[in-house]
Amino acid sequence: MKIFLVVLALVGAVLAEEWVPKKLNDIKEIRSECLVSNPLSADQLTAMRNLVYPDEEAVREYLLCVCKKWEIFCEHEGWHVDRIVKQFKLSLDEAEATRIAEGCADKNEQKSSAAAWVYRGHKCLMASKIGDEIKEFMKKQLAKKA
Repeated sequence: MKIFLVVLALVGAVLAEEWVPKKLNDIKEIRSECLVSNPLSADQLTAMRNLVYPDEEAVREYLLCVCKKWEIFCEHEGWHVDRIVKQFKLSLDEAEATRIAEGCADKNEQKSSAAAWVYRGHKCLMASKIGDEIKEFMKKQLAKKA
């Protein structure tokens, strides 16, 4: 009985672990892993470095891989709005970031593939204030490297 309670406590502790936003190094590693499993052309990579994501199958599959490994998207449940807000609100007010993320996180009523679903949500987010925050963050990161 004691062993059962210990195992139950461990399972509860694991399940209770809260999702934590990914650090820059984690993001780089995820992106690298997804490029290995979902190779992109030089043109696609160049476009994405400029934060333009072509609506092409390879790009959609790459984004699906990244979002799943990032644990902000699940093929069964869709987007995890709370995680998107934690990761990407940056300087936005949490309520505003939540409103934007909820507006972009559809329930896939059109029964699209998971890759198309991710692409649609990603496109919406990048066209919003969250996207503006991400673009500004990326500009600052690139300026640090220069």
